[in-house]
Amino acid sequence: MTLLVDPPLWPRHGRVWGHLVSDSSLAELHSFAARAGLPERGFDHDHYDVPAERYDELLALGAELVGTRELVRRLRASGLRVRARDRG
Repeated sequence: MTLLVDPPLWPRHGRVWGHLVSDSSLAELHSFAARAGLPERGFDHDHYDVPAERYDELLALGAELVGTRELVRRLRASGLRVRARDRG
C-alpha cells in the first residue's frame, strides 16, 4: 500500500499541480487525503489534484514521489485507473 505523487507539471488557476494516487485502494487514498487536509473537491475519479506547495507536507506524511509515467503505470496495475473516456 503506497501513496504516490508525480511532479507538479500542470498549470491551472495561477498554481502548478500534480497528482496523488494510491496503488491499492480508494479508501486508502481518501484516508490519506483527509489526514493531509486535502479538500474533497480535489478528487477526480482516481486521483487528487495537489498544488506544488503541498508536496513537502505530503512527502513528510509518507507519500512517495515518482515520475508521471511510473504513477500512471502503478495506477493502471492497481485496477483503479479511470480512463478519460469513462469519466463522463
